[in-house]
Amino acid sequence: MSAPTRIAAIKGMNDILPPASARWEWLEDQVRQAMAAYAFRNVRTPIMEHTQLFTRGLGEVTDVVEKEMYSFEDRPDQHGKADHLSLRPENTAGLVRAVVEHNLLYDGGKRLYYMGPMFRRERPQRGRYRQFHQIGAEALGFGGPEVDAELILLAVHLWAQLGIRHWRLELNCLGEPDERRAHRAALIEYFEAHAGQLDEDARRRLHSNPLRILDTKNPAMQALVDGAPRLLDHLGEASRAHFEAVQAVLRAAGVPYSINPRLVRGLDYYNLTVFEFITDSLGAQGTICGGGRYDYLIEQIGGKPAPAVGWAMGVERVLELLGEEGVRVPEPVPDAYAILPDAASVPAAMPCLQALRARGVAVQMHAGGEAGLGSMKSQFKKADASGARFALIFGADEIAAGQVTVKALRDGAGAQQRQSLTDPAAWADALKSPA
Repeated sequence: MSAPTRIAAIKGMNDILPPASARWEWLEDQVRQAMAAYAFRNVRTPIMEHTQLFTRGLGEVTDVVEKEMYSFEDRPDQHGKADHLSLRPENTAGLVRAVVEHNLLYDGGKRLYYMGPMFRRERPQRGRYRQFHQIGAEALGFGGPEVDAELILLAVHLWAQLGIRHWRLELNCLGEPDERRAHRAALIEYFEAHAGQLDEDARRRLHSNPLRILDTKNPAMQALVDGAPRLLDHLGEASRAHFEAVQAVLRAAGVPYSINPRLVRGLDYYNLTVFEFITDSLGAQGTICGGGRYDYLIEQIGGKPAPAVGWAMGVERVLELLGEEGVRVPEPVPDAYAILPDAASVPAAMPCLQALRARGVAVQMHAGGEAGLGSMKSQFKKADASGARFALIFGADEIAAGQVTVKALRDGAGAQQRQSLTDPAAWADALKSPA
């Protein structure tokens, strides 16, 4: 009988293993601290939603909905009806659905954030995977430009906290629906007059979503796009005032930015302010965070009209950027490594180890197997390789005396002293790593 075929992970869906997983945990902890500083609260939504949520919220002619969603028909119920479901390609729509469903805005606006996996069926490449992870911050129920600026400042705060220095901020204003309609008509007229220069994707979008043509990555169309009518020229007084107020806060906070009139973002729900944080350190996948205002999405999903603004950052890209910028992410190591000369010492040592752990000391216990625990020399090698600052030696002499030998492996290496085996609380704090 032949051996079973080994099963590998799905292409573009990656395992996150130690020691890399420690970098993820560290980043998530830093995000939680930043979110707490701005009074944002955590929300966790399902990774699967009704497909209609995304077609209605994101736009039926966006790349995400047209090409990239993992969608399927669920098993029929007892009446033969089957739901159309999709793995979430982003989480703003799901968060808004949760806010509407649970009436979270009944007593005023909410500042919320999320972390988790998203799914898009696209060609895997550096910083772009089929299962990828996003962290997002959303402020719902607030219509003022100061909240747009606050969301941007939250991201700037996070970059500083993480030690990321090389980024630039680009802003644009998409205006309101009537202003976008006027701009849309001008775009169609312009591109129709240059139809021979449009690629297949642009021709397909010309009448369904011409604004997305401005976001083309085709080098042959750059000159044509650069000459297209600008949305900023179609903005009314209120939209201009909103955009200027956002910029005024950023200038006052000393945040550098540039205005990119071609910045439209890839989803249809945005209005007024849109923005992206971009780095030149990651090649083509340079956008590490993007977002904007989406004042009409809550109503589109079935809630009472309410304004909202938010952003999402790509976790994989930010982690890559940390590496490119040489940011040192601390790896977790045990405070102490327990060395056990034989199986008979385990029952005596275990209560001491448990008491130390209860006092906040991270202890790794040496484990053997059928062959036994191994020699003291091999255990000391593993203790040193673990990164622990101390070795705890539970020898027969120590146990007989009701003691354990604590040996320094790093600072003052080799120094050792005996401590009480039955009262580890008296010496536990000395084992803890400095904060």
